[in-house]
Amino acid sequence: MTVKKFAVQSAEEALEIAGENDSRLRRLERELGVEILMRQHKEGGGFAVEIRGGQTRVMKAMRRLKERLRLVREQGERQDGGAEPVRDREAHVPEPMDLDSPNLPANGIYRTAAGKIIRPMTANQKRYVDAILNHDLVFGIGPAGTGKTFLAVACALRALELRQVQRVILSRPVVEAGERLGFLPGDLLEKMGPYLKPVYDCFFRMLGPERFRLWRDTETIEIVPLAYMRGRTFEDAFIILDEAQNTTPEQMKMFLTRMGAGSKVVVTGDETQHDLPGHARSGLEAVIAILKSVEGIAFERLTESDVVRHPIVRKIIRAYQEWEAKK
Repeated sequence: MTVKKFAVQSAEEALEIAGENDSRLRRLERELGVEILMRQHKEGGGFAVEIRGGQTRVMKAMRRLKERLRLVREQGERQDGGAEPVRDREAHVPEPMDLDSPNLPANGIYRTAAGKIIRPMTANQKRYVDAILNHDLVFGIGPAGTGKTFLAVACALRALELRQVQRVILSRPVVEAGERLGFLPGDLLEKMGPYLKPVYDCFFRMLGPERFRLWRDTETIEIVPLAYMRGRTFEDAFIILDEAQNTTPEQMKMFLTRMGAGSKVVVTGDETQHDLPGHARSGLEAVIAILKSVEGIAFERLTESDVVRHPIVRKIIRAYQEWEAKK
């Protein structure tokens, strides 16, 4: 980890650097994946700014803050009163958050923390990704291992880095797959952990644990249990509902109506494999029938030919389909 420091001379400069309630520093942390601390010297007067993180990101944050400080000091030196306000002169040029990486190839979606390029591997996956990039509401339907959630997470992080959205919202219905886990200890996030672990794995693989924890703690990535979404509206967000076959029709309607201005929604699920009790109807099955003719909504289907896990998984899915057909 790289640590860099520089000095700020006065409270006025510190306010211009940090913004109200440190808003400018927090925004820079989210953009660059660094940690920024500002402390006043014990003897009073000046302040020390400390930046921690990867070397390239720290140096980028240092340049950004020092340029801001330079503009503040230039304005303070002018005596004619006609200087342009600093806040109006500060240019913000969108740039990738993954500052260590070169540009992506044409078919690339996202570059992971380890440098691997995420891209669609089959024709159906390519159509699915294109639908996500070109529609505000997309349903990805298919069996396990076809990349529904993995590609949705990659597209969400791509949208976040391109400043198309301000945050990523992740939700999943809490339904147990044939077993009872009982009451789980801890706070809400800890209780949801076992249910959201598959999606956590996607974020960990793409972001790395350090950046994922930073973005989760700053709610750039927010985990929202489906039952807690009622009454909320998510604007300028990329929202993913995973395992949607385990929603009821009422839950699905509630979820879809949380979508606010500037948001994009991806719903993933396997309509052949739900864990709802009794003969309850799946919300995914119902929504396909209800919204299939609505303009602007895309339904993309993936099949066992799109499975990108171990090759035997494809054979398992096909064998179960044949067995169920015989029943």
